[in-house]
Amino acid sequence: MTTHDDVRRICSRLPGAVEGVDRFGFSVEVKGKFKGFLWTWAERIDPKKARVVNDSVLAIIVPGLAAKDAINQSDPDKYIIDPHYNGFPAVLVRLDAVDPEELEDLIVEAWRCKAPPALVKQYDTSTQ
Repeated sequence: MTTHDDVRRICSRLPGAVEGVDRFGFSVEVKGKFKGFLWTWAERIDPKKARVVNDSVLAIIVPGLAAKDAINQSDPDKYIIDPHYNGFPAVLVRLDAVDPEELEDLIVEAWRCKAPPALVKQYDTSTQ
């Protein structure tokens, strides 16, 4: 099981990663704007009411729709399919079903999708 503290620990090693204020998530600054690479899922519980934040599930950016499909099909117990995310390159991960090491791979890849090249190079240099 993975916790928000595990996510914070992982993101603390990613240059430029900033934790959100309004709800749990992380972004990175790109040309003066913050680009989210993971956030808590807002679940549609009642079709006629607003979505409700579900802190036990994270939406995490992936490199593309092919990667999304492959990840979602790899383990249906770990990943949620939400029609709201159709056509959008992000997977929904159940924190209680994924271990921190596996989640770290997803988070680093998500950050790479959004981070500017200079930060990616800085990270790559520090991890060699």
